[in-house]
Amino acid sequence: MGEEFGRTAYLVLLLVAVGGFLLVELRARPGKTLRQAAAWGLIFMGALALAGLWEDIRNTVSPQARMLEGGRVEVPLGNDGHFHLTAEVNGIPVRFVIDTGATTIALGPRDAGRVGIDPDSLGYVGQARTANGIIETAPVTLDSVTLGEIHDSRVPAMVLRSDLDQSLMGMSYLSRFARVSIEGNRLILER
Repeated sequence: MGEEFGRTAYLVLLLVAVGGFLLVELRARPGKTLRQAAAWGLIFMGALALAGLWEDIRNTVSPQARMLEGGRVEVPLGNDGHFHLTAEVNGIPVRFVIDTGATTIALGPRDAGRVGIDPDSLGYVGQARTANGIIETAPVTLDSVTLGEIHDSRVPAMVLRSDLDQSLMGMSYLSRFARVSIEGNRLILER
């Protein structure tokens, strides 16, 4: 109760200070004051928009995988120290973290729903050991996984019953490539 009163008192004092300043300035120079208030309002709204969209901007600006001729894929190291790759699963783009510690493709519940799998209707009969503990898994078969000109059908995967926002591309899919190597800051996949 006391903390809430303190916040309210602070906001009222701030409103009185800013409001009083604006009233004094509006009486002295109304045109200039309104322009400055509008400019600061736009700056504030821009900062809020940037904060809200930061994750999307970071994902867009971060280095993207390059699909080269002959089934070669070059994946640059991401800003977070992981290799990220976007593949189409059942025709829907899904952003994966390349995880050589994962046995198979592991979809988070949100990505599973996006590609047409209802996570709530699955039978979670397996378990996976993760950095956050043991989580339940449900086996699924993906109709298709497409990476540039590389297309695979009927790909085994699992859906994780967790709060994981990221999907993982594990070894069962990576083993479909003839070559998987790390060269400097690039992961190379070749068919």
